[in-house]
Amino acid sequence: MSSSAGSTTPSGSGAKPVARAALVTHGRQEQIGDGIARLLEVAGAAGVELTFAPDEAARHGLETSGDPADADLVVVLGGDGTMLRALRTYLGSGIPVIGVNFGRVGFLTSMQPEELEVGLTRAFRGELEVVELPTLEVENGETGHVAVNDLVVTSAVLGRMVELEWAVGGEDLGSVPCDGIICSTPSGSTAYNLSNGGPVLMWGIDAMATTFVAPHSLHARPLVVPRGKDVVVWNRTADVPVAVLVDGHRVGEAAPGGRVAVRLGAARTLLATLPDATFVSRYRESFST
Repeated sequence: MSSSAGSTTPSGSGAKPVARAALVTHGRQEQIGDGIARLLEVAGAAGVELTFAPDEAARHGLETSGDPADADLVVVLGGDGTMLRALRTYLGSGIPVIGVNFGRVGFLTSMQPEELEVGLTRAFRGELEVVELPTLEVENGETGHVAVNDLVVTSAVLGRMVELEWAVGGEDLGSVPCDGIICSTPSGSTAYNLSNGGPVLMWGIDAMATTFVAPHSLHARPLVVPRGKDVVVWNRTADVPVAVLVDGHRVGEAAPGGRVAVRLGAARTLLATLPDATFVSRYRESFST
């Protein structure tokens, strides 16, 4: 297993096997069916110790075991939402996260449920590629947040358009009447950003995508912003606040005249994949039909 973005250490040529793995599962227990029993069997056969945080142990009737912070790998049984939760939980830990898709799209996961045994056996052998993905640092007044997926600044009043002024790298880009703006990481570019016509950023690009939601303008176009350039958004609506959402969770508001700033952060998530579960193959399978 290699933690260098874009590199692969194949099994049998110096790959380091996994000794201990932590578990993160879908919020609805019934969603993963017999996934845990199958995982336990694969881990036992591979000699991998599984560790369970108290909440996971309680959810599935397991005994708390070991310290997940000491794991070599995090195994997710769930969809993209569960993957994001795991990536956020283990941000800064140096532990990569690999997923089995028990959700809907599962773009961030490496394998489908029917591939669990073969895929996790390979992963436990160390046959992994670890991709480093950037995060976003968000400032809303005196409050700071880290986004793994995206920042959304949107009207706090349903059905009301807002006027957003914005600037990139200290240079003004004018005001746009719209429903909101999305600033996304490469991992988040295939989520809300994609559904609003924003650009998809392949893993390995150190940039964020900015996309307006329902702009009432012929000139508001998506923009890809590199590291080192802050994106600043002001709420220029006279009587409507804007909501600030980080990874889909509302973290605050900006009143008329308020300001929200976002930039590429120093922290990076570690997404583990099987060597053949490439960005392009997942993109084709997830979005081409």
